[in-house]
Amino acid sequence: MAETHTPYYSLKKMFSFFNGVTALSGMILVGLSIYVSFRGAVLTKVLGLSSAYLFHVGYLCLVMGSITVLLGFARRQGAAKESRGTLLSCFLVTVIILIVEITAATVAFAFFQIVREVALEHNFVSLRKNYRGYEEPDDYSMRWNWVMKELKCCGVKNYTDFSGSSFERATGHTYPRSCCKSLGTVDCNGRNVSADVIHQEGCFPKLLKITKTQSTNLSGGCLGAAVMQLPGTLATLLLFIKLG
Repeated sequence: MAETHTPYYSLKKMFSFFNGVTALSGMILVGLSIYVSFRGAVLTKVLGLSSAYLFHVGYLCLVMGSITVLLGFARRQGAAKESRGTLLSCFLVTVIILIVEITAATVAFAFFQIVREVALEHNFVSLRKNYRGYEEPDDYSMRWNWVMKELKCCGVKNYTDFSGSSFERATGHTYPRSCCKSLGTVDCNGRNVSADVIHQEGCFPKLLKITKTQSTNLSGGCLGAAVMQLPGTLATLLLFIKLG
């Protein structure tokens, strides 16, 4: 029987090792997707559609990572029972996942270039039109207030973005309270634009830096997972052939 051959045992040991590495890559993808979607890229939601790709790719990583972990158990079961059908199915699904991971990595990298080129002007116009104020309950204003307080910045390009905006026309102020370095001071009155009172630099460069970091994380994570999964994929194919 095949079990008596030393090369077969060596192949099964190699398969078990690389199967564990593949399952680990799935866990890494799941962890990365959770971090990007619920922490790393949360502030970039204020960019709207310009940053939506981060969350789409993040959710895709969550799905691929979960499937990869499940495939690890399926491959182990297939090897234990010497089921060629199970091994072949796992091999084909893993190949599809590899292709999707490489595509996702490319998308995350390519879309960042688009964000860098087109998002600035779009968000500048959108802020001037849609931002309502510091204590306004609408989602758009709340997100921008949160971003400006967290990143210690004001507006998209700089604090002058609010001059002539719908916010200034409605309130008479040249900037919102969320631009102030200290909300409780008397000087934070919407008119004093001293660098001691407000954050004068814009938020877009900081948001762009976050977007670049998370795009790199997703691209690197997807490519790294693909590299980790490749030996396991080949080992699955070899074991399938050996059992034939």
